[in-house]
Amino acid sequence: MSRQKINVTVDIVIFTSEGNSEKILLIQRKNDPFKNQWALPSGFVDDNEDLEDEAKRELEEETGLKIKKLQQVGAFGKPGRDPRGHTVSIAYLGKTRMERIKGSDDAKDAKWISLQELKDLDLAFDHNEIIKKALAHK
Repeated sequence: MSRQKINVTVDIVIFTSEGNSEKILLIQRKNDPFKNQWALPSGFVDDNEDLEDEAKRELEEETGLKIKKLQQVGAFGKPGRDPRGHTVSIAYLGKTRMERIKGSDDAKDAKWISLQELKDLDLAFDHNEIIKKALAHK
């Protein structure tokens, strides 16, 4: 019996409110796969790193946003969800007040998108599915 090579990532769903509008934080990917496509902040888990710590680190690296508390939403591991290989992602949910953000690291851009606008976007990976679950969770 051979062992599988499975990568582990984290995806971070962050909500905020501005007036009567609820918004979600998205990044525009700088690199392949899905180069230039909008996605949730995310990244590969480093060796010996706690999942929630990794999520907070990725969020800060890609958007400049620091957050203290995240809630685990679920695991997503459907084969083919990532063209780079079999990848299981642990998704986290957080809420914050409206803050200035800026795309950096492997994020070309970052912005707050209203949930209305989100309906028209085809996000990278299975991030639309992750957001649906996060919306049901919050």
